[in-house]
Formats: sequence, structure tokens, C-alpha cells
Amino acid sequence: MATAPIEPPQRLVSSLSGDPEGPVREWLDTLPTLVQRQLDAWDLTLERVQAPGGRSSLLCLVRQQDGTAAALKFPVPGRVPAREGTALEAWDGWGAVRLLRSDDAGGALLLERLRGGVSLRSLPETKALLEAAGTVRRLWVPAEPGHSFETLAGRTEEAVEALRTAGARTPAAGPLVDRALELRRALPDGSDERFLLHGAFRQGKVLAGERAPWLAVGPEPVVGERAYDLAALVLDRFEDLVAGPGAAAAARRRVAKLADSLEVDRDRLRDWTLYRAVDLGVREATAGDRQRGELLLEFAAWL
Repeated sequence: MATAPIEPPQRLVSSLSGDPEGPVREWLDTLPTLVQRQLDAWDLTLERVQAPGGRSSLLCLVRQQDGTAAALKFPVPGRVPAREGTALEAWDGWGAVRLLRSDDAGGALLLERLRGGVSLRSLPETKALLEAAGTVRRLWVPAEPGHSFETLAGRTEEAVEALRTAGARTPAAGPLVDRALELRRALPDGSDERFLLHGAFRQGKVLAGERAPWLAVGPEPVVGERAYDLAALVLDRFEDLVAGPGAAAAARRRVAKLADSLEVDRDRLRDWTLYRAVDLGVREATAGDRQRGELLLEFAAWL
């Protein structure tokens, strides 16, 4: 059978340009064959490739044998944390997109079809934060004993060296980097919470659905305390806060409001937010988006 007429979106191709000859490039070159193989194996009909799409996966809109709409996802190998399918299976559609099938060998995921062009970012900020908080709360389920997910201690340990290096390149951020490294050492062991977390939660990761108004997608699952997930929500659309009057006080109010609404300790949410803001800020600054990186570091300083 002829291969599917697949043209990887430019956003995905550009994000992988740093690996011109490695296994990721090889994966990109063989995508048409991989897609066709999965379509045949699961008896799916390709409608089109979702564009502009993301930077860490290819998403195809498909129809199942009975005509039901679905989405076929191919994560870039080695670019995203493993166990996305395992997390979706654990949630079973509660607060998140439902997993219909998975291919352990190739990593393909068949998901229920959501409205990919409509995320919480389309709502006014106050309404979006309210809906996001309600969605992430549903995802926080206790991790099963002997789970196979990454832990917060492990995930943040991997970031230490990169944070030190990035901090050395941005001397003005030195005190904030030192504080972030202190928090990284203390925070993972300072809580007994062992919840399954989304790991990359933000408004853009919550899409409109038919089965439920809003459902989370694209988890990078990790086990730990809820404040880690919520910190990403504090930082979401932070540029809007920075641009408004009384930005520093508004940032602290956002921490307090989200912590209280979801019964999370205010101080731990503030500390995780500071850590994540510094980590992301120095990375952005050294990767080329200096303005955004400096704004994130300014946000961290307010906390």
C-alpha cells in the first residue's frame, strides 16, 4: 500500500533541526512509513495532519473503522518524558483526554478527538484560571505503590547542572540561581505527597472537548506534590501580569489565590514557583529569548 501523504509541520521540523543526522532526524524522515503502518494496524483513515502542531510530536486527525473521529499521536523519540500513555490510562478520561489505544513498541497513541484550536487561552484570564484549576484538581490522584513514573526528586536533579551552567552565563541572576538550587535540594524531600501530576500543566494544554467542556492533553507525568503542578499555572500568561499595574503584588496574590482555592500550602507553592521561574528564565535567556528570560527572573524576584 502507498505511504500516507504526510508532510510534517514546519514547527516540528524546525524544532528538530538541531539533530541533522541523529536518530530524531531518522524518525522524521521515516514518519510517512510509520504513520501508514499504524493506520493499517489499527484500521484508521487519515484525514489530515494537525498544523501548525507541536514541537515534540506529530498529530494526525483520523477516523476509526466505525467512523468515530480520533487523533493519532506520534511523540518524538527521546524528546518527551515516557509514560504519557500510562498516565492517560490511569486517569481514564477523568480531567484528561481519553486514551483509546497505544503501541508500546513505536510509542503511538490513539486519543479521543478534541477541539485542537480551542484551549483555555481563548478565555479571559480570570475565567481561564478558574477552569484550569478545576481541571488540574481532577488529575491529582494518589500514585500507586510501585509506580513506574519519574519522581520530582529525579526530574529536578536532572536540571541541576543545566541550571548551574545557565546561571554562570547570566551573572546578574546569580543570587536567584543560588536560591533556586537551595530550593531544589530542599523541596522534593519536604512533602509526603505522592500524587500523579501532569508535569507540564498550563492553559494551552487544556482543550475543549465534546465529552467534557475542558480536558488536559500532553502530560509529562511525574509523581510528587501538587504545588509543583500548580506552580506552572501561576507562571501561565505571566506576561499579562508583568504588563499590568502593581505587578509584584498581583503575582503574590495569584500565588495566594490558587493555593487557597486548591488547598495547597502557600509557602510551598511560592517556593516551587520561584524555582520553576528561575529554571525557565535562565534557560530562555541563554537560548536566545533574553527578554522573556529576564521577565521570568523579575517575576521570581517578586516572590
